[in-house]
Parts: sequence; structure tokens; C-alpha cells
Amino acid sequence: MHDVGKFLMVIGAVVLVLGFIVWSGLAPRWLGRLPGDIRIEREHGAFYLPIVTCIIISIVLSLIFSIFRR
Repeated sequence: MHDVGKFLMVIGAVVLVLGFIVWSGLAPRWLGRLPGDIRIEREHGAFYLPIVTCIIISIVLSLIFSIFRR
């Protein structure tokens, strides 16, 4: 159980750092603006669905986790 606690602490720290990077504006400008991301803006609101961005992030995370699993 000790290893699970360490793992959760590391994952939490990584998510915190990534959240700060995105929130502060240091994230790449293309993130969330790829072709295939859906954005609908109207007078009273907006709808945004970053489909392609989610797919790219999923592929990158899958590759990283597969490297660490070996």
C-alpha cells in the first residue's frame, strides 16, 4: 500500500504542475486549436469540444506509460 501512496502523490504533483502551466499561459498556442476541434460561438455562449487535442494527448500519454511499464 505504501507504493500506491507514493504513486498517487507523484501523479498529483504532475497534474498540479501541468495545471499551473496551462493556467499561466505557458502552454503551447496550438493546444486546443487543432484542426478537428469543434468550436461553436453564438451571441449568448460558446461550445467547445477539443476532440483531436484529446486524441493527441491520449496517444502521447499511452506512449509514455508504455515506456515506463517496460
